[in-house]
Amino acid sequence: MDSIAIDARFIRARLGNIEVLHDISLALPAARWTSIVGPNGAGKSTLLKVLAGLLPHHGEVALLGHPLLAMRARERAQQLSWLGQNESSADDLTAYDVAMLGRLPHQAWLAPPSAQDHAVVERALQATQAWDWRSRALGQLSGGERQRVLLARALAVEAQVLLMDEPLANLDPPHQADWLRMARELVNAGKTVVSVLHEVSFALQADDLVVMASGRVTHQGACGAAATHRALEEVFDHRIAVHQLAGQWLAVPRI
Repeated sequence: MDSIAIDARFIRARLGNIEVLHDISLALPAARWTSIVGPNGAGKSTLLKVLAGLLPHHGEVALLGHPLLAMRARERAQQLSWLGQNESSADDLTAYDVAMLGRLPHQAWLAPPSAQDHAVVERALQATQAWDWRSRALGQLSGGERQRVLLARALAVEAQVLLMDEPLANLDPPHQADWLRMARELVNAGKTVVSVLHEVSFALQADDLVVMASGRVTHQGACGAAATHRALEEVFDHRIAVHQLAGQWLAVPRI
């Protein structure tokens, strides 16, 4: 049986006066890539924030066998890396300095970056093809370039678990393909990747799929399983169909 990276039980969460997650329980296996999909308003991003410890909630979340909110902040930041939607960062910071923020959980208070920190940041910026503009201010970058720098920051943490909300936002097709390849490489290296993706065909390249609707999980299963395909088609009102092409599962519109 696979070990569990994140175990969530009876999760309820509110945004303002509205409850948007309703008694969700799910276990996300370690060293696998899980994608969370569903229609707009399903609660995908809210669930990911709860799993990251960023949103107040009822219920319990365990990270690598430890209660998430009981972990020391530094330990949690070392074990779990977060990439959110429309993240803000100081526009006057260079791309290199933004990526270096990912190393803060590994540094002593007010200590300068170590040689290892610099090496890790360079690898992360090279991996996201952002190394060439490392000296440019974040505010001078395009949306896609900025996203690649923020992704490098998430990689620089070298966390065991990576949570990413719409990591493909603003990326052109070649760099979307690069992200898919990188997610697979992370899993092959023993990391756990959990992503929220609107691009259903890209989500189907993961190992497992969590399907959500109206603040509830309606299905969790392997991306290649027929039951997962049925649940996916159903949650989108059968307006998409899942087919296999060249060994990959794709979701295409029903016309």
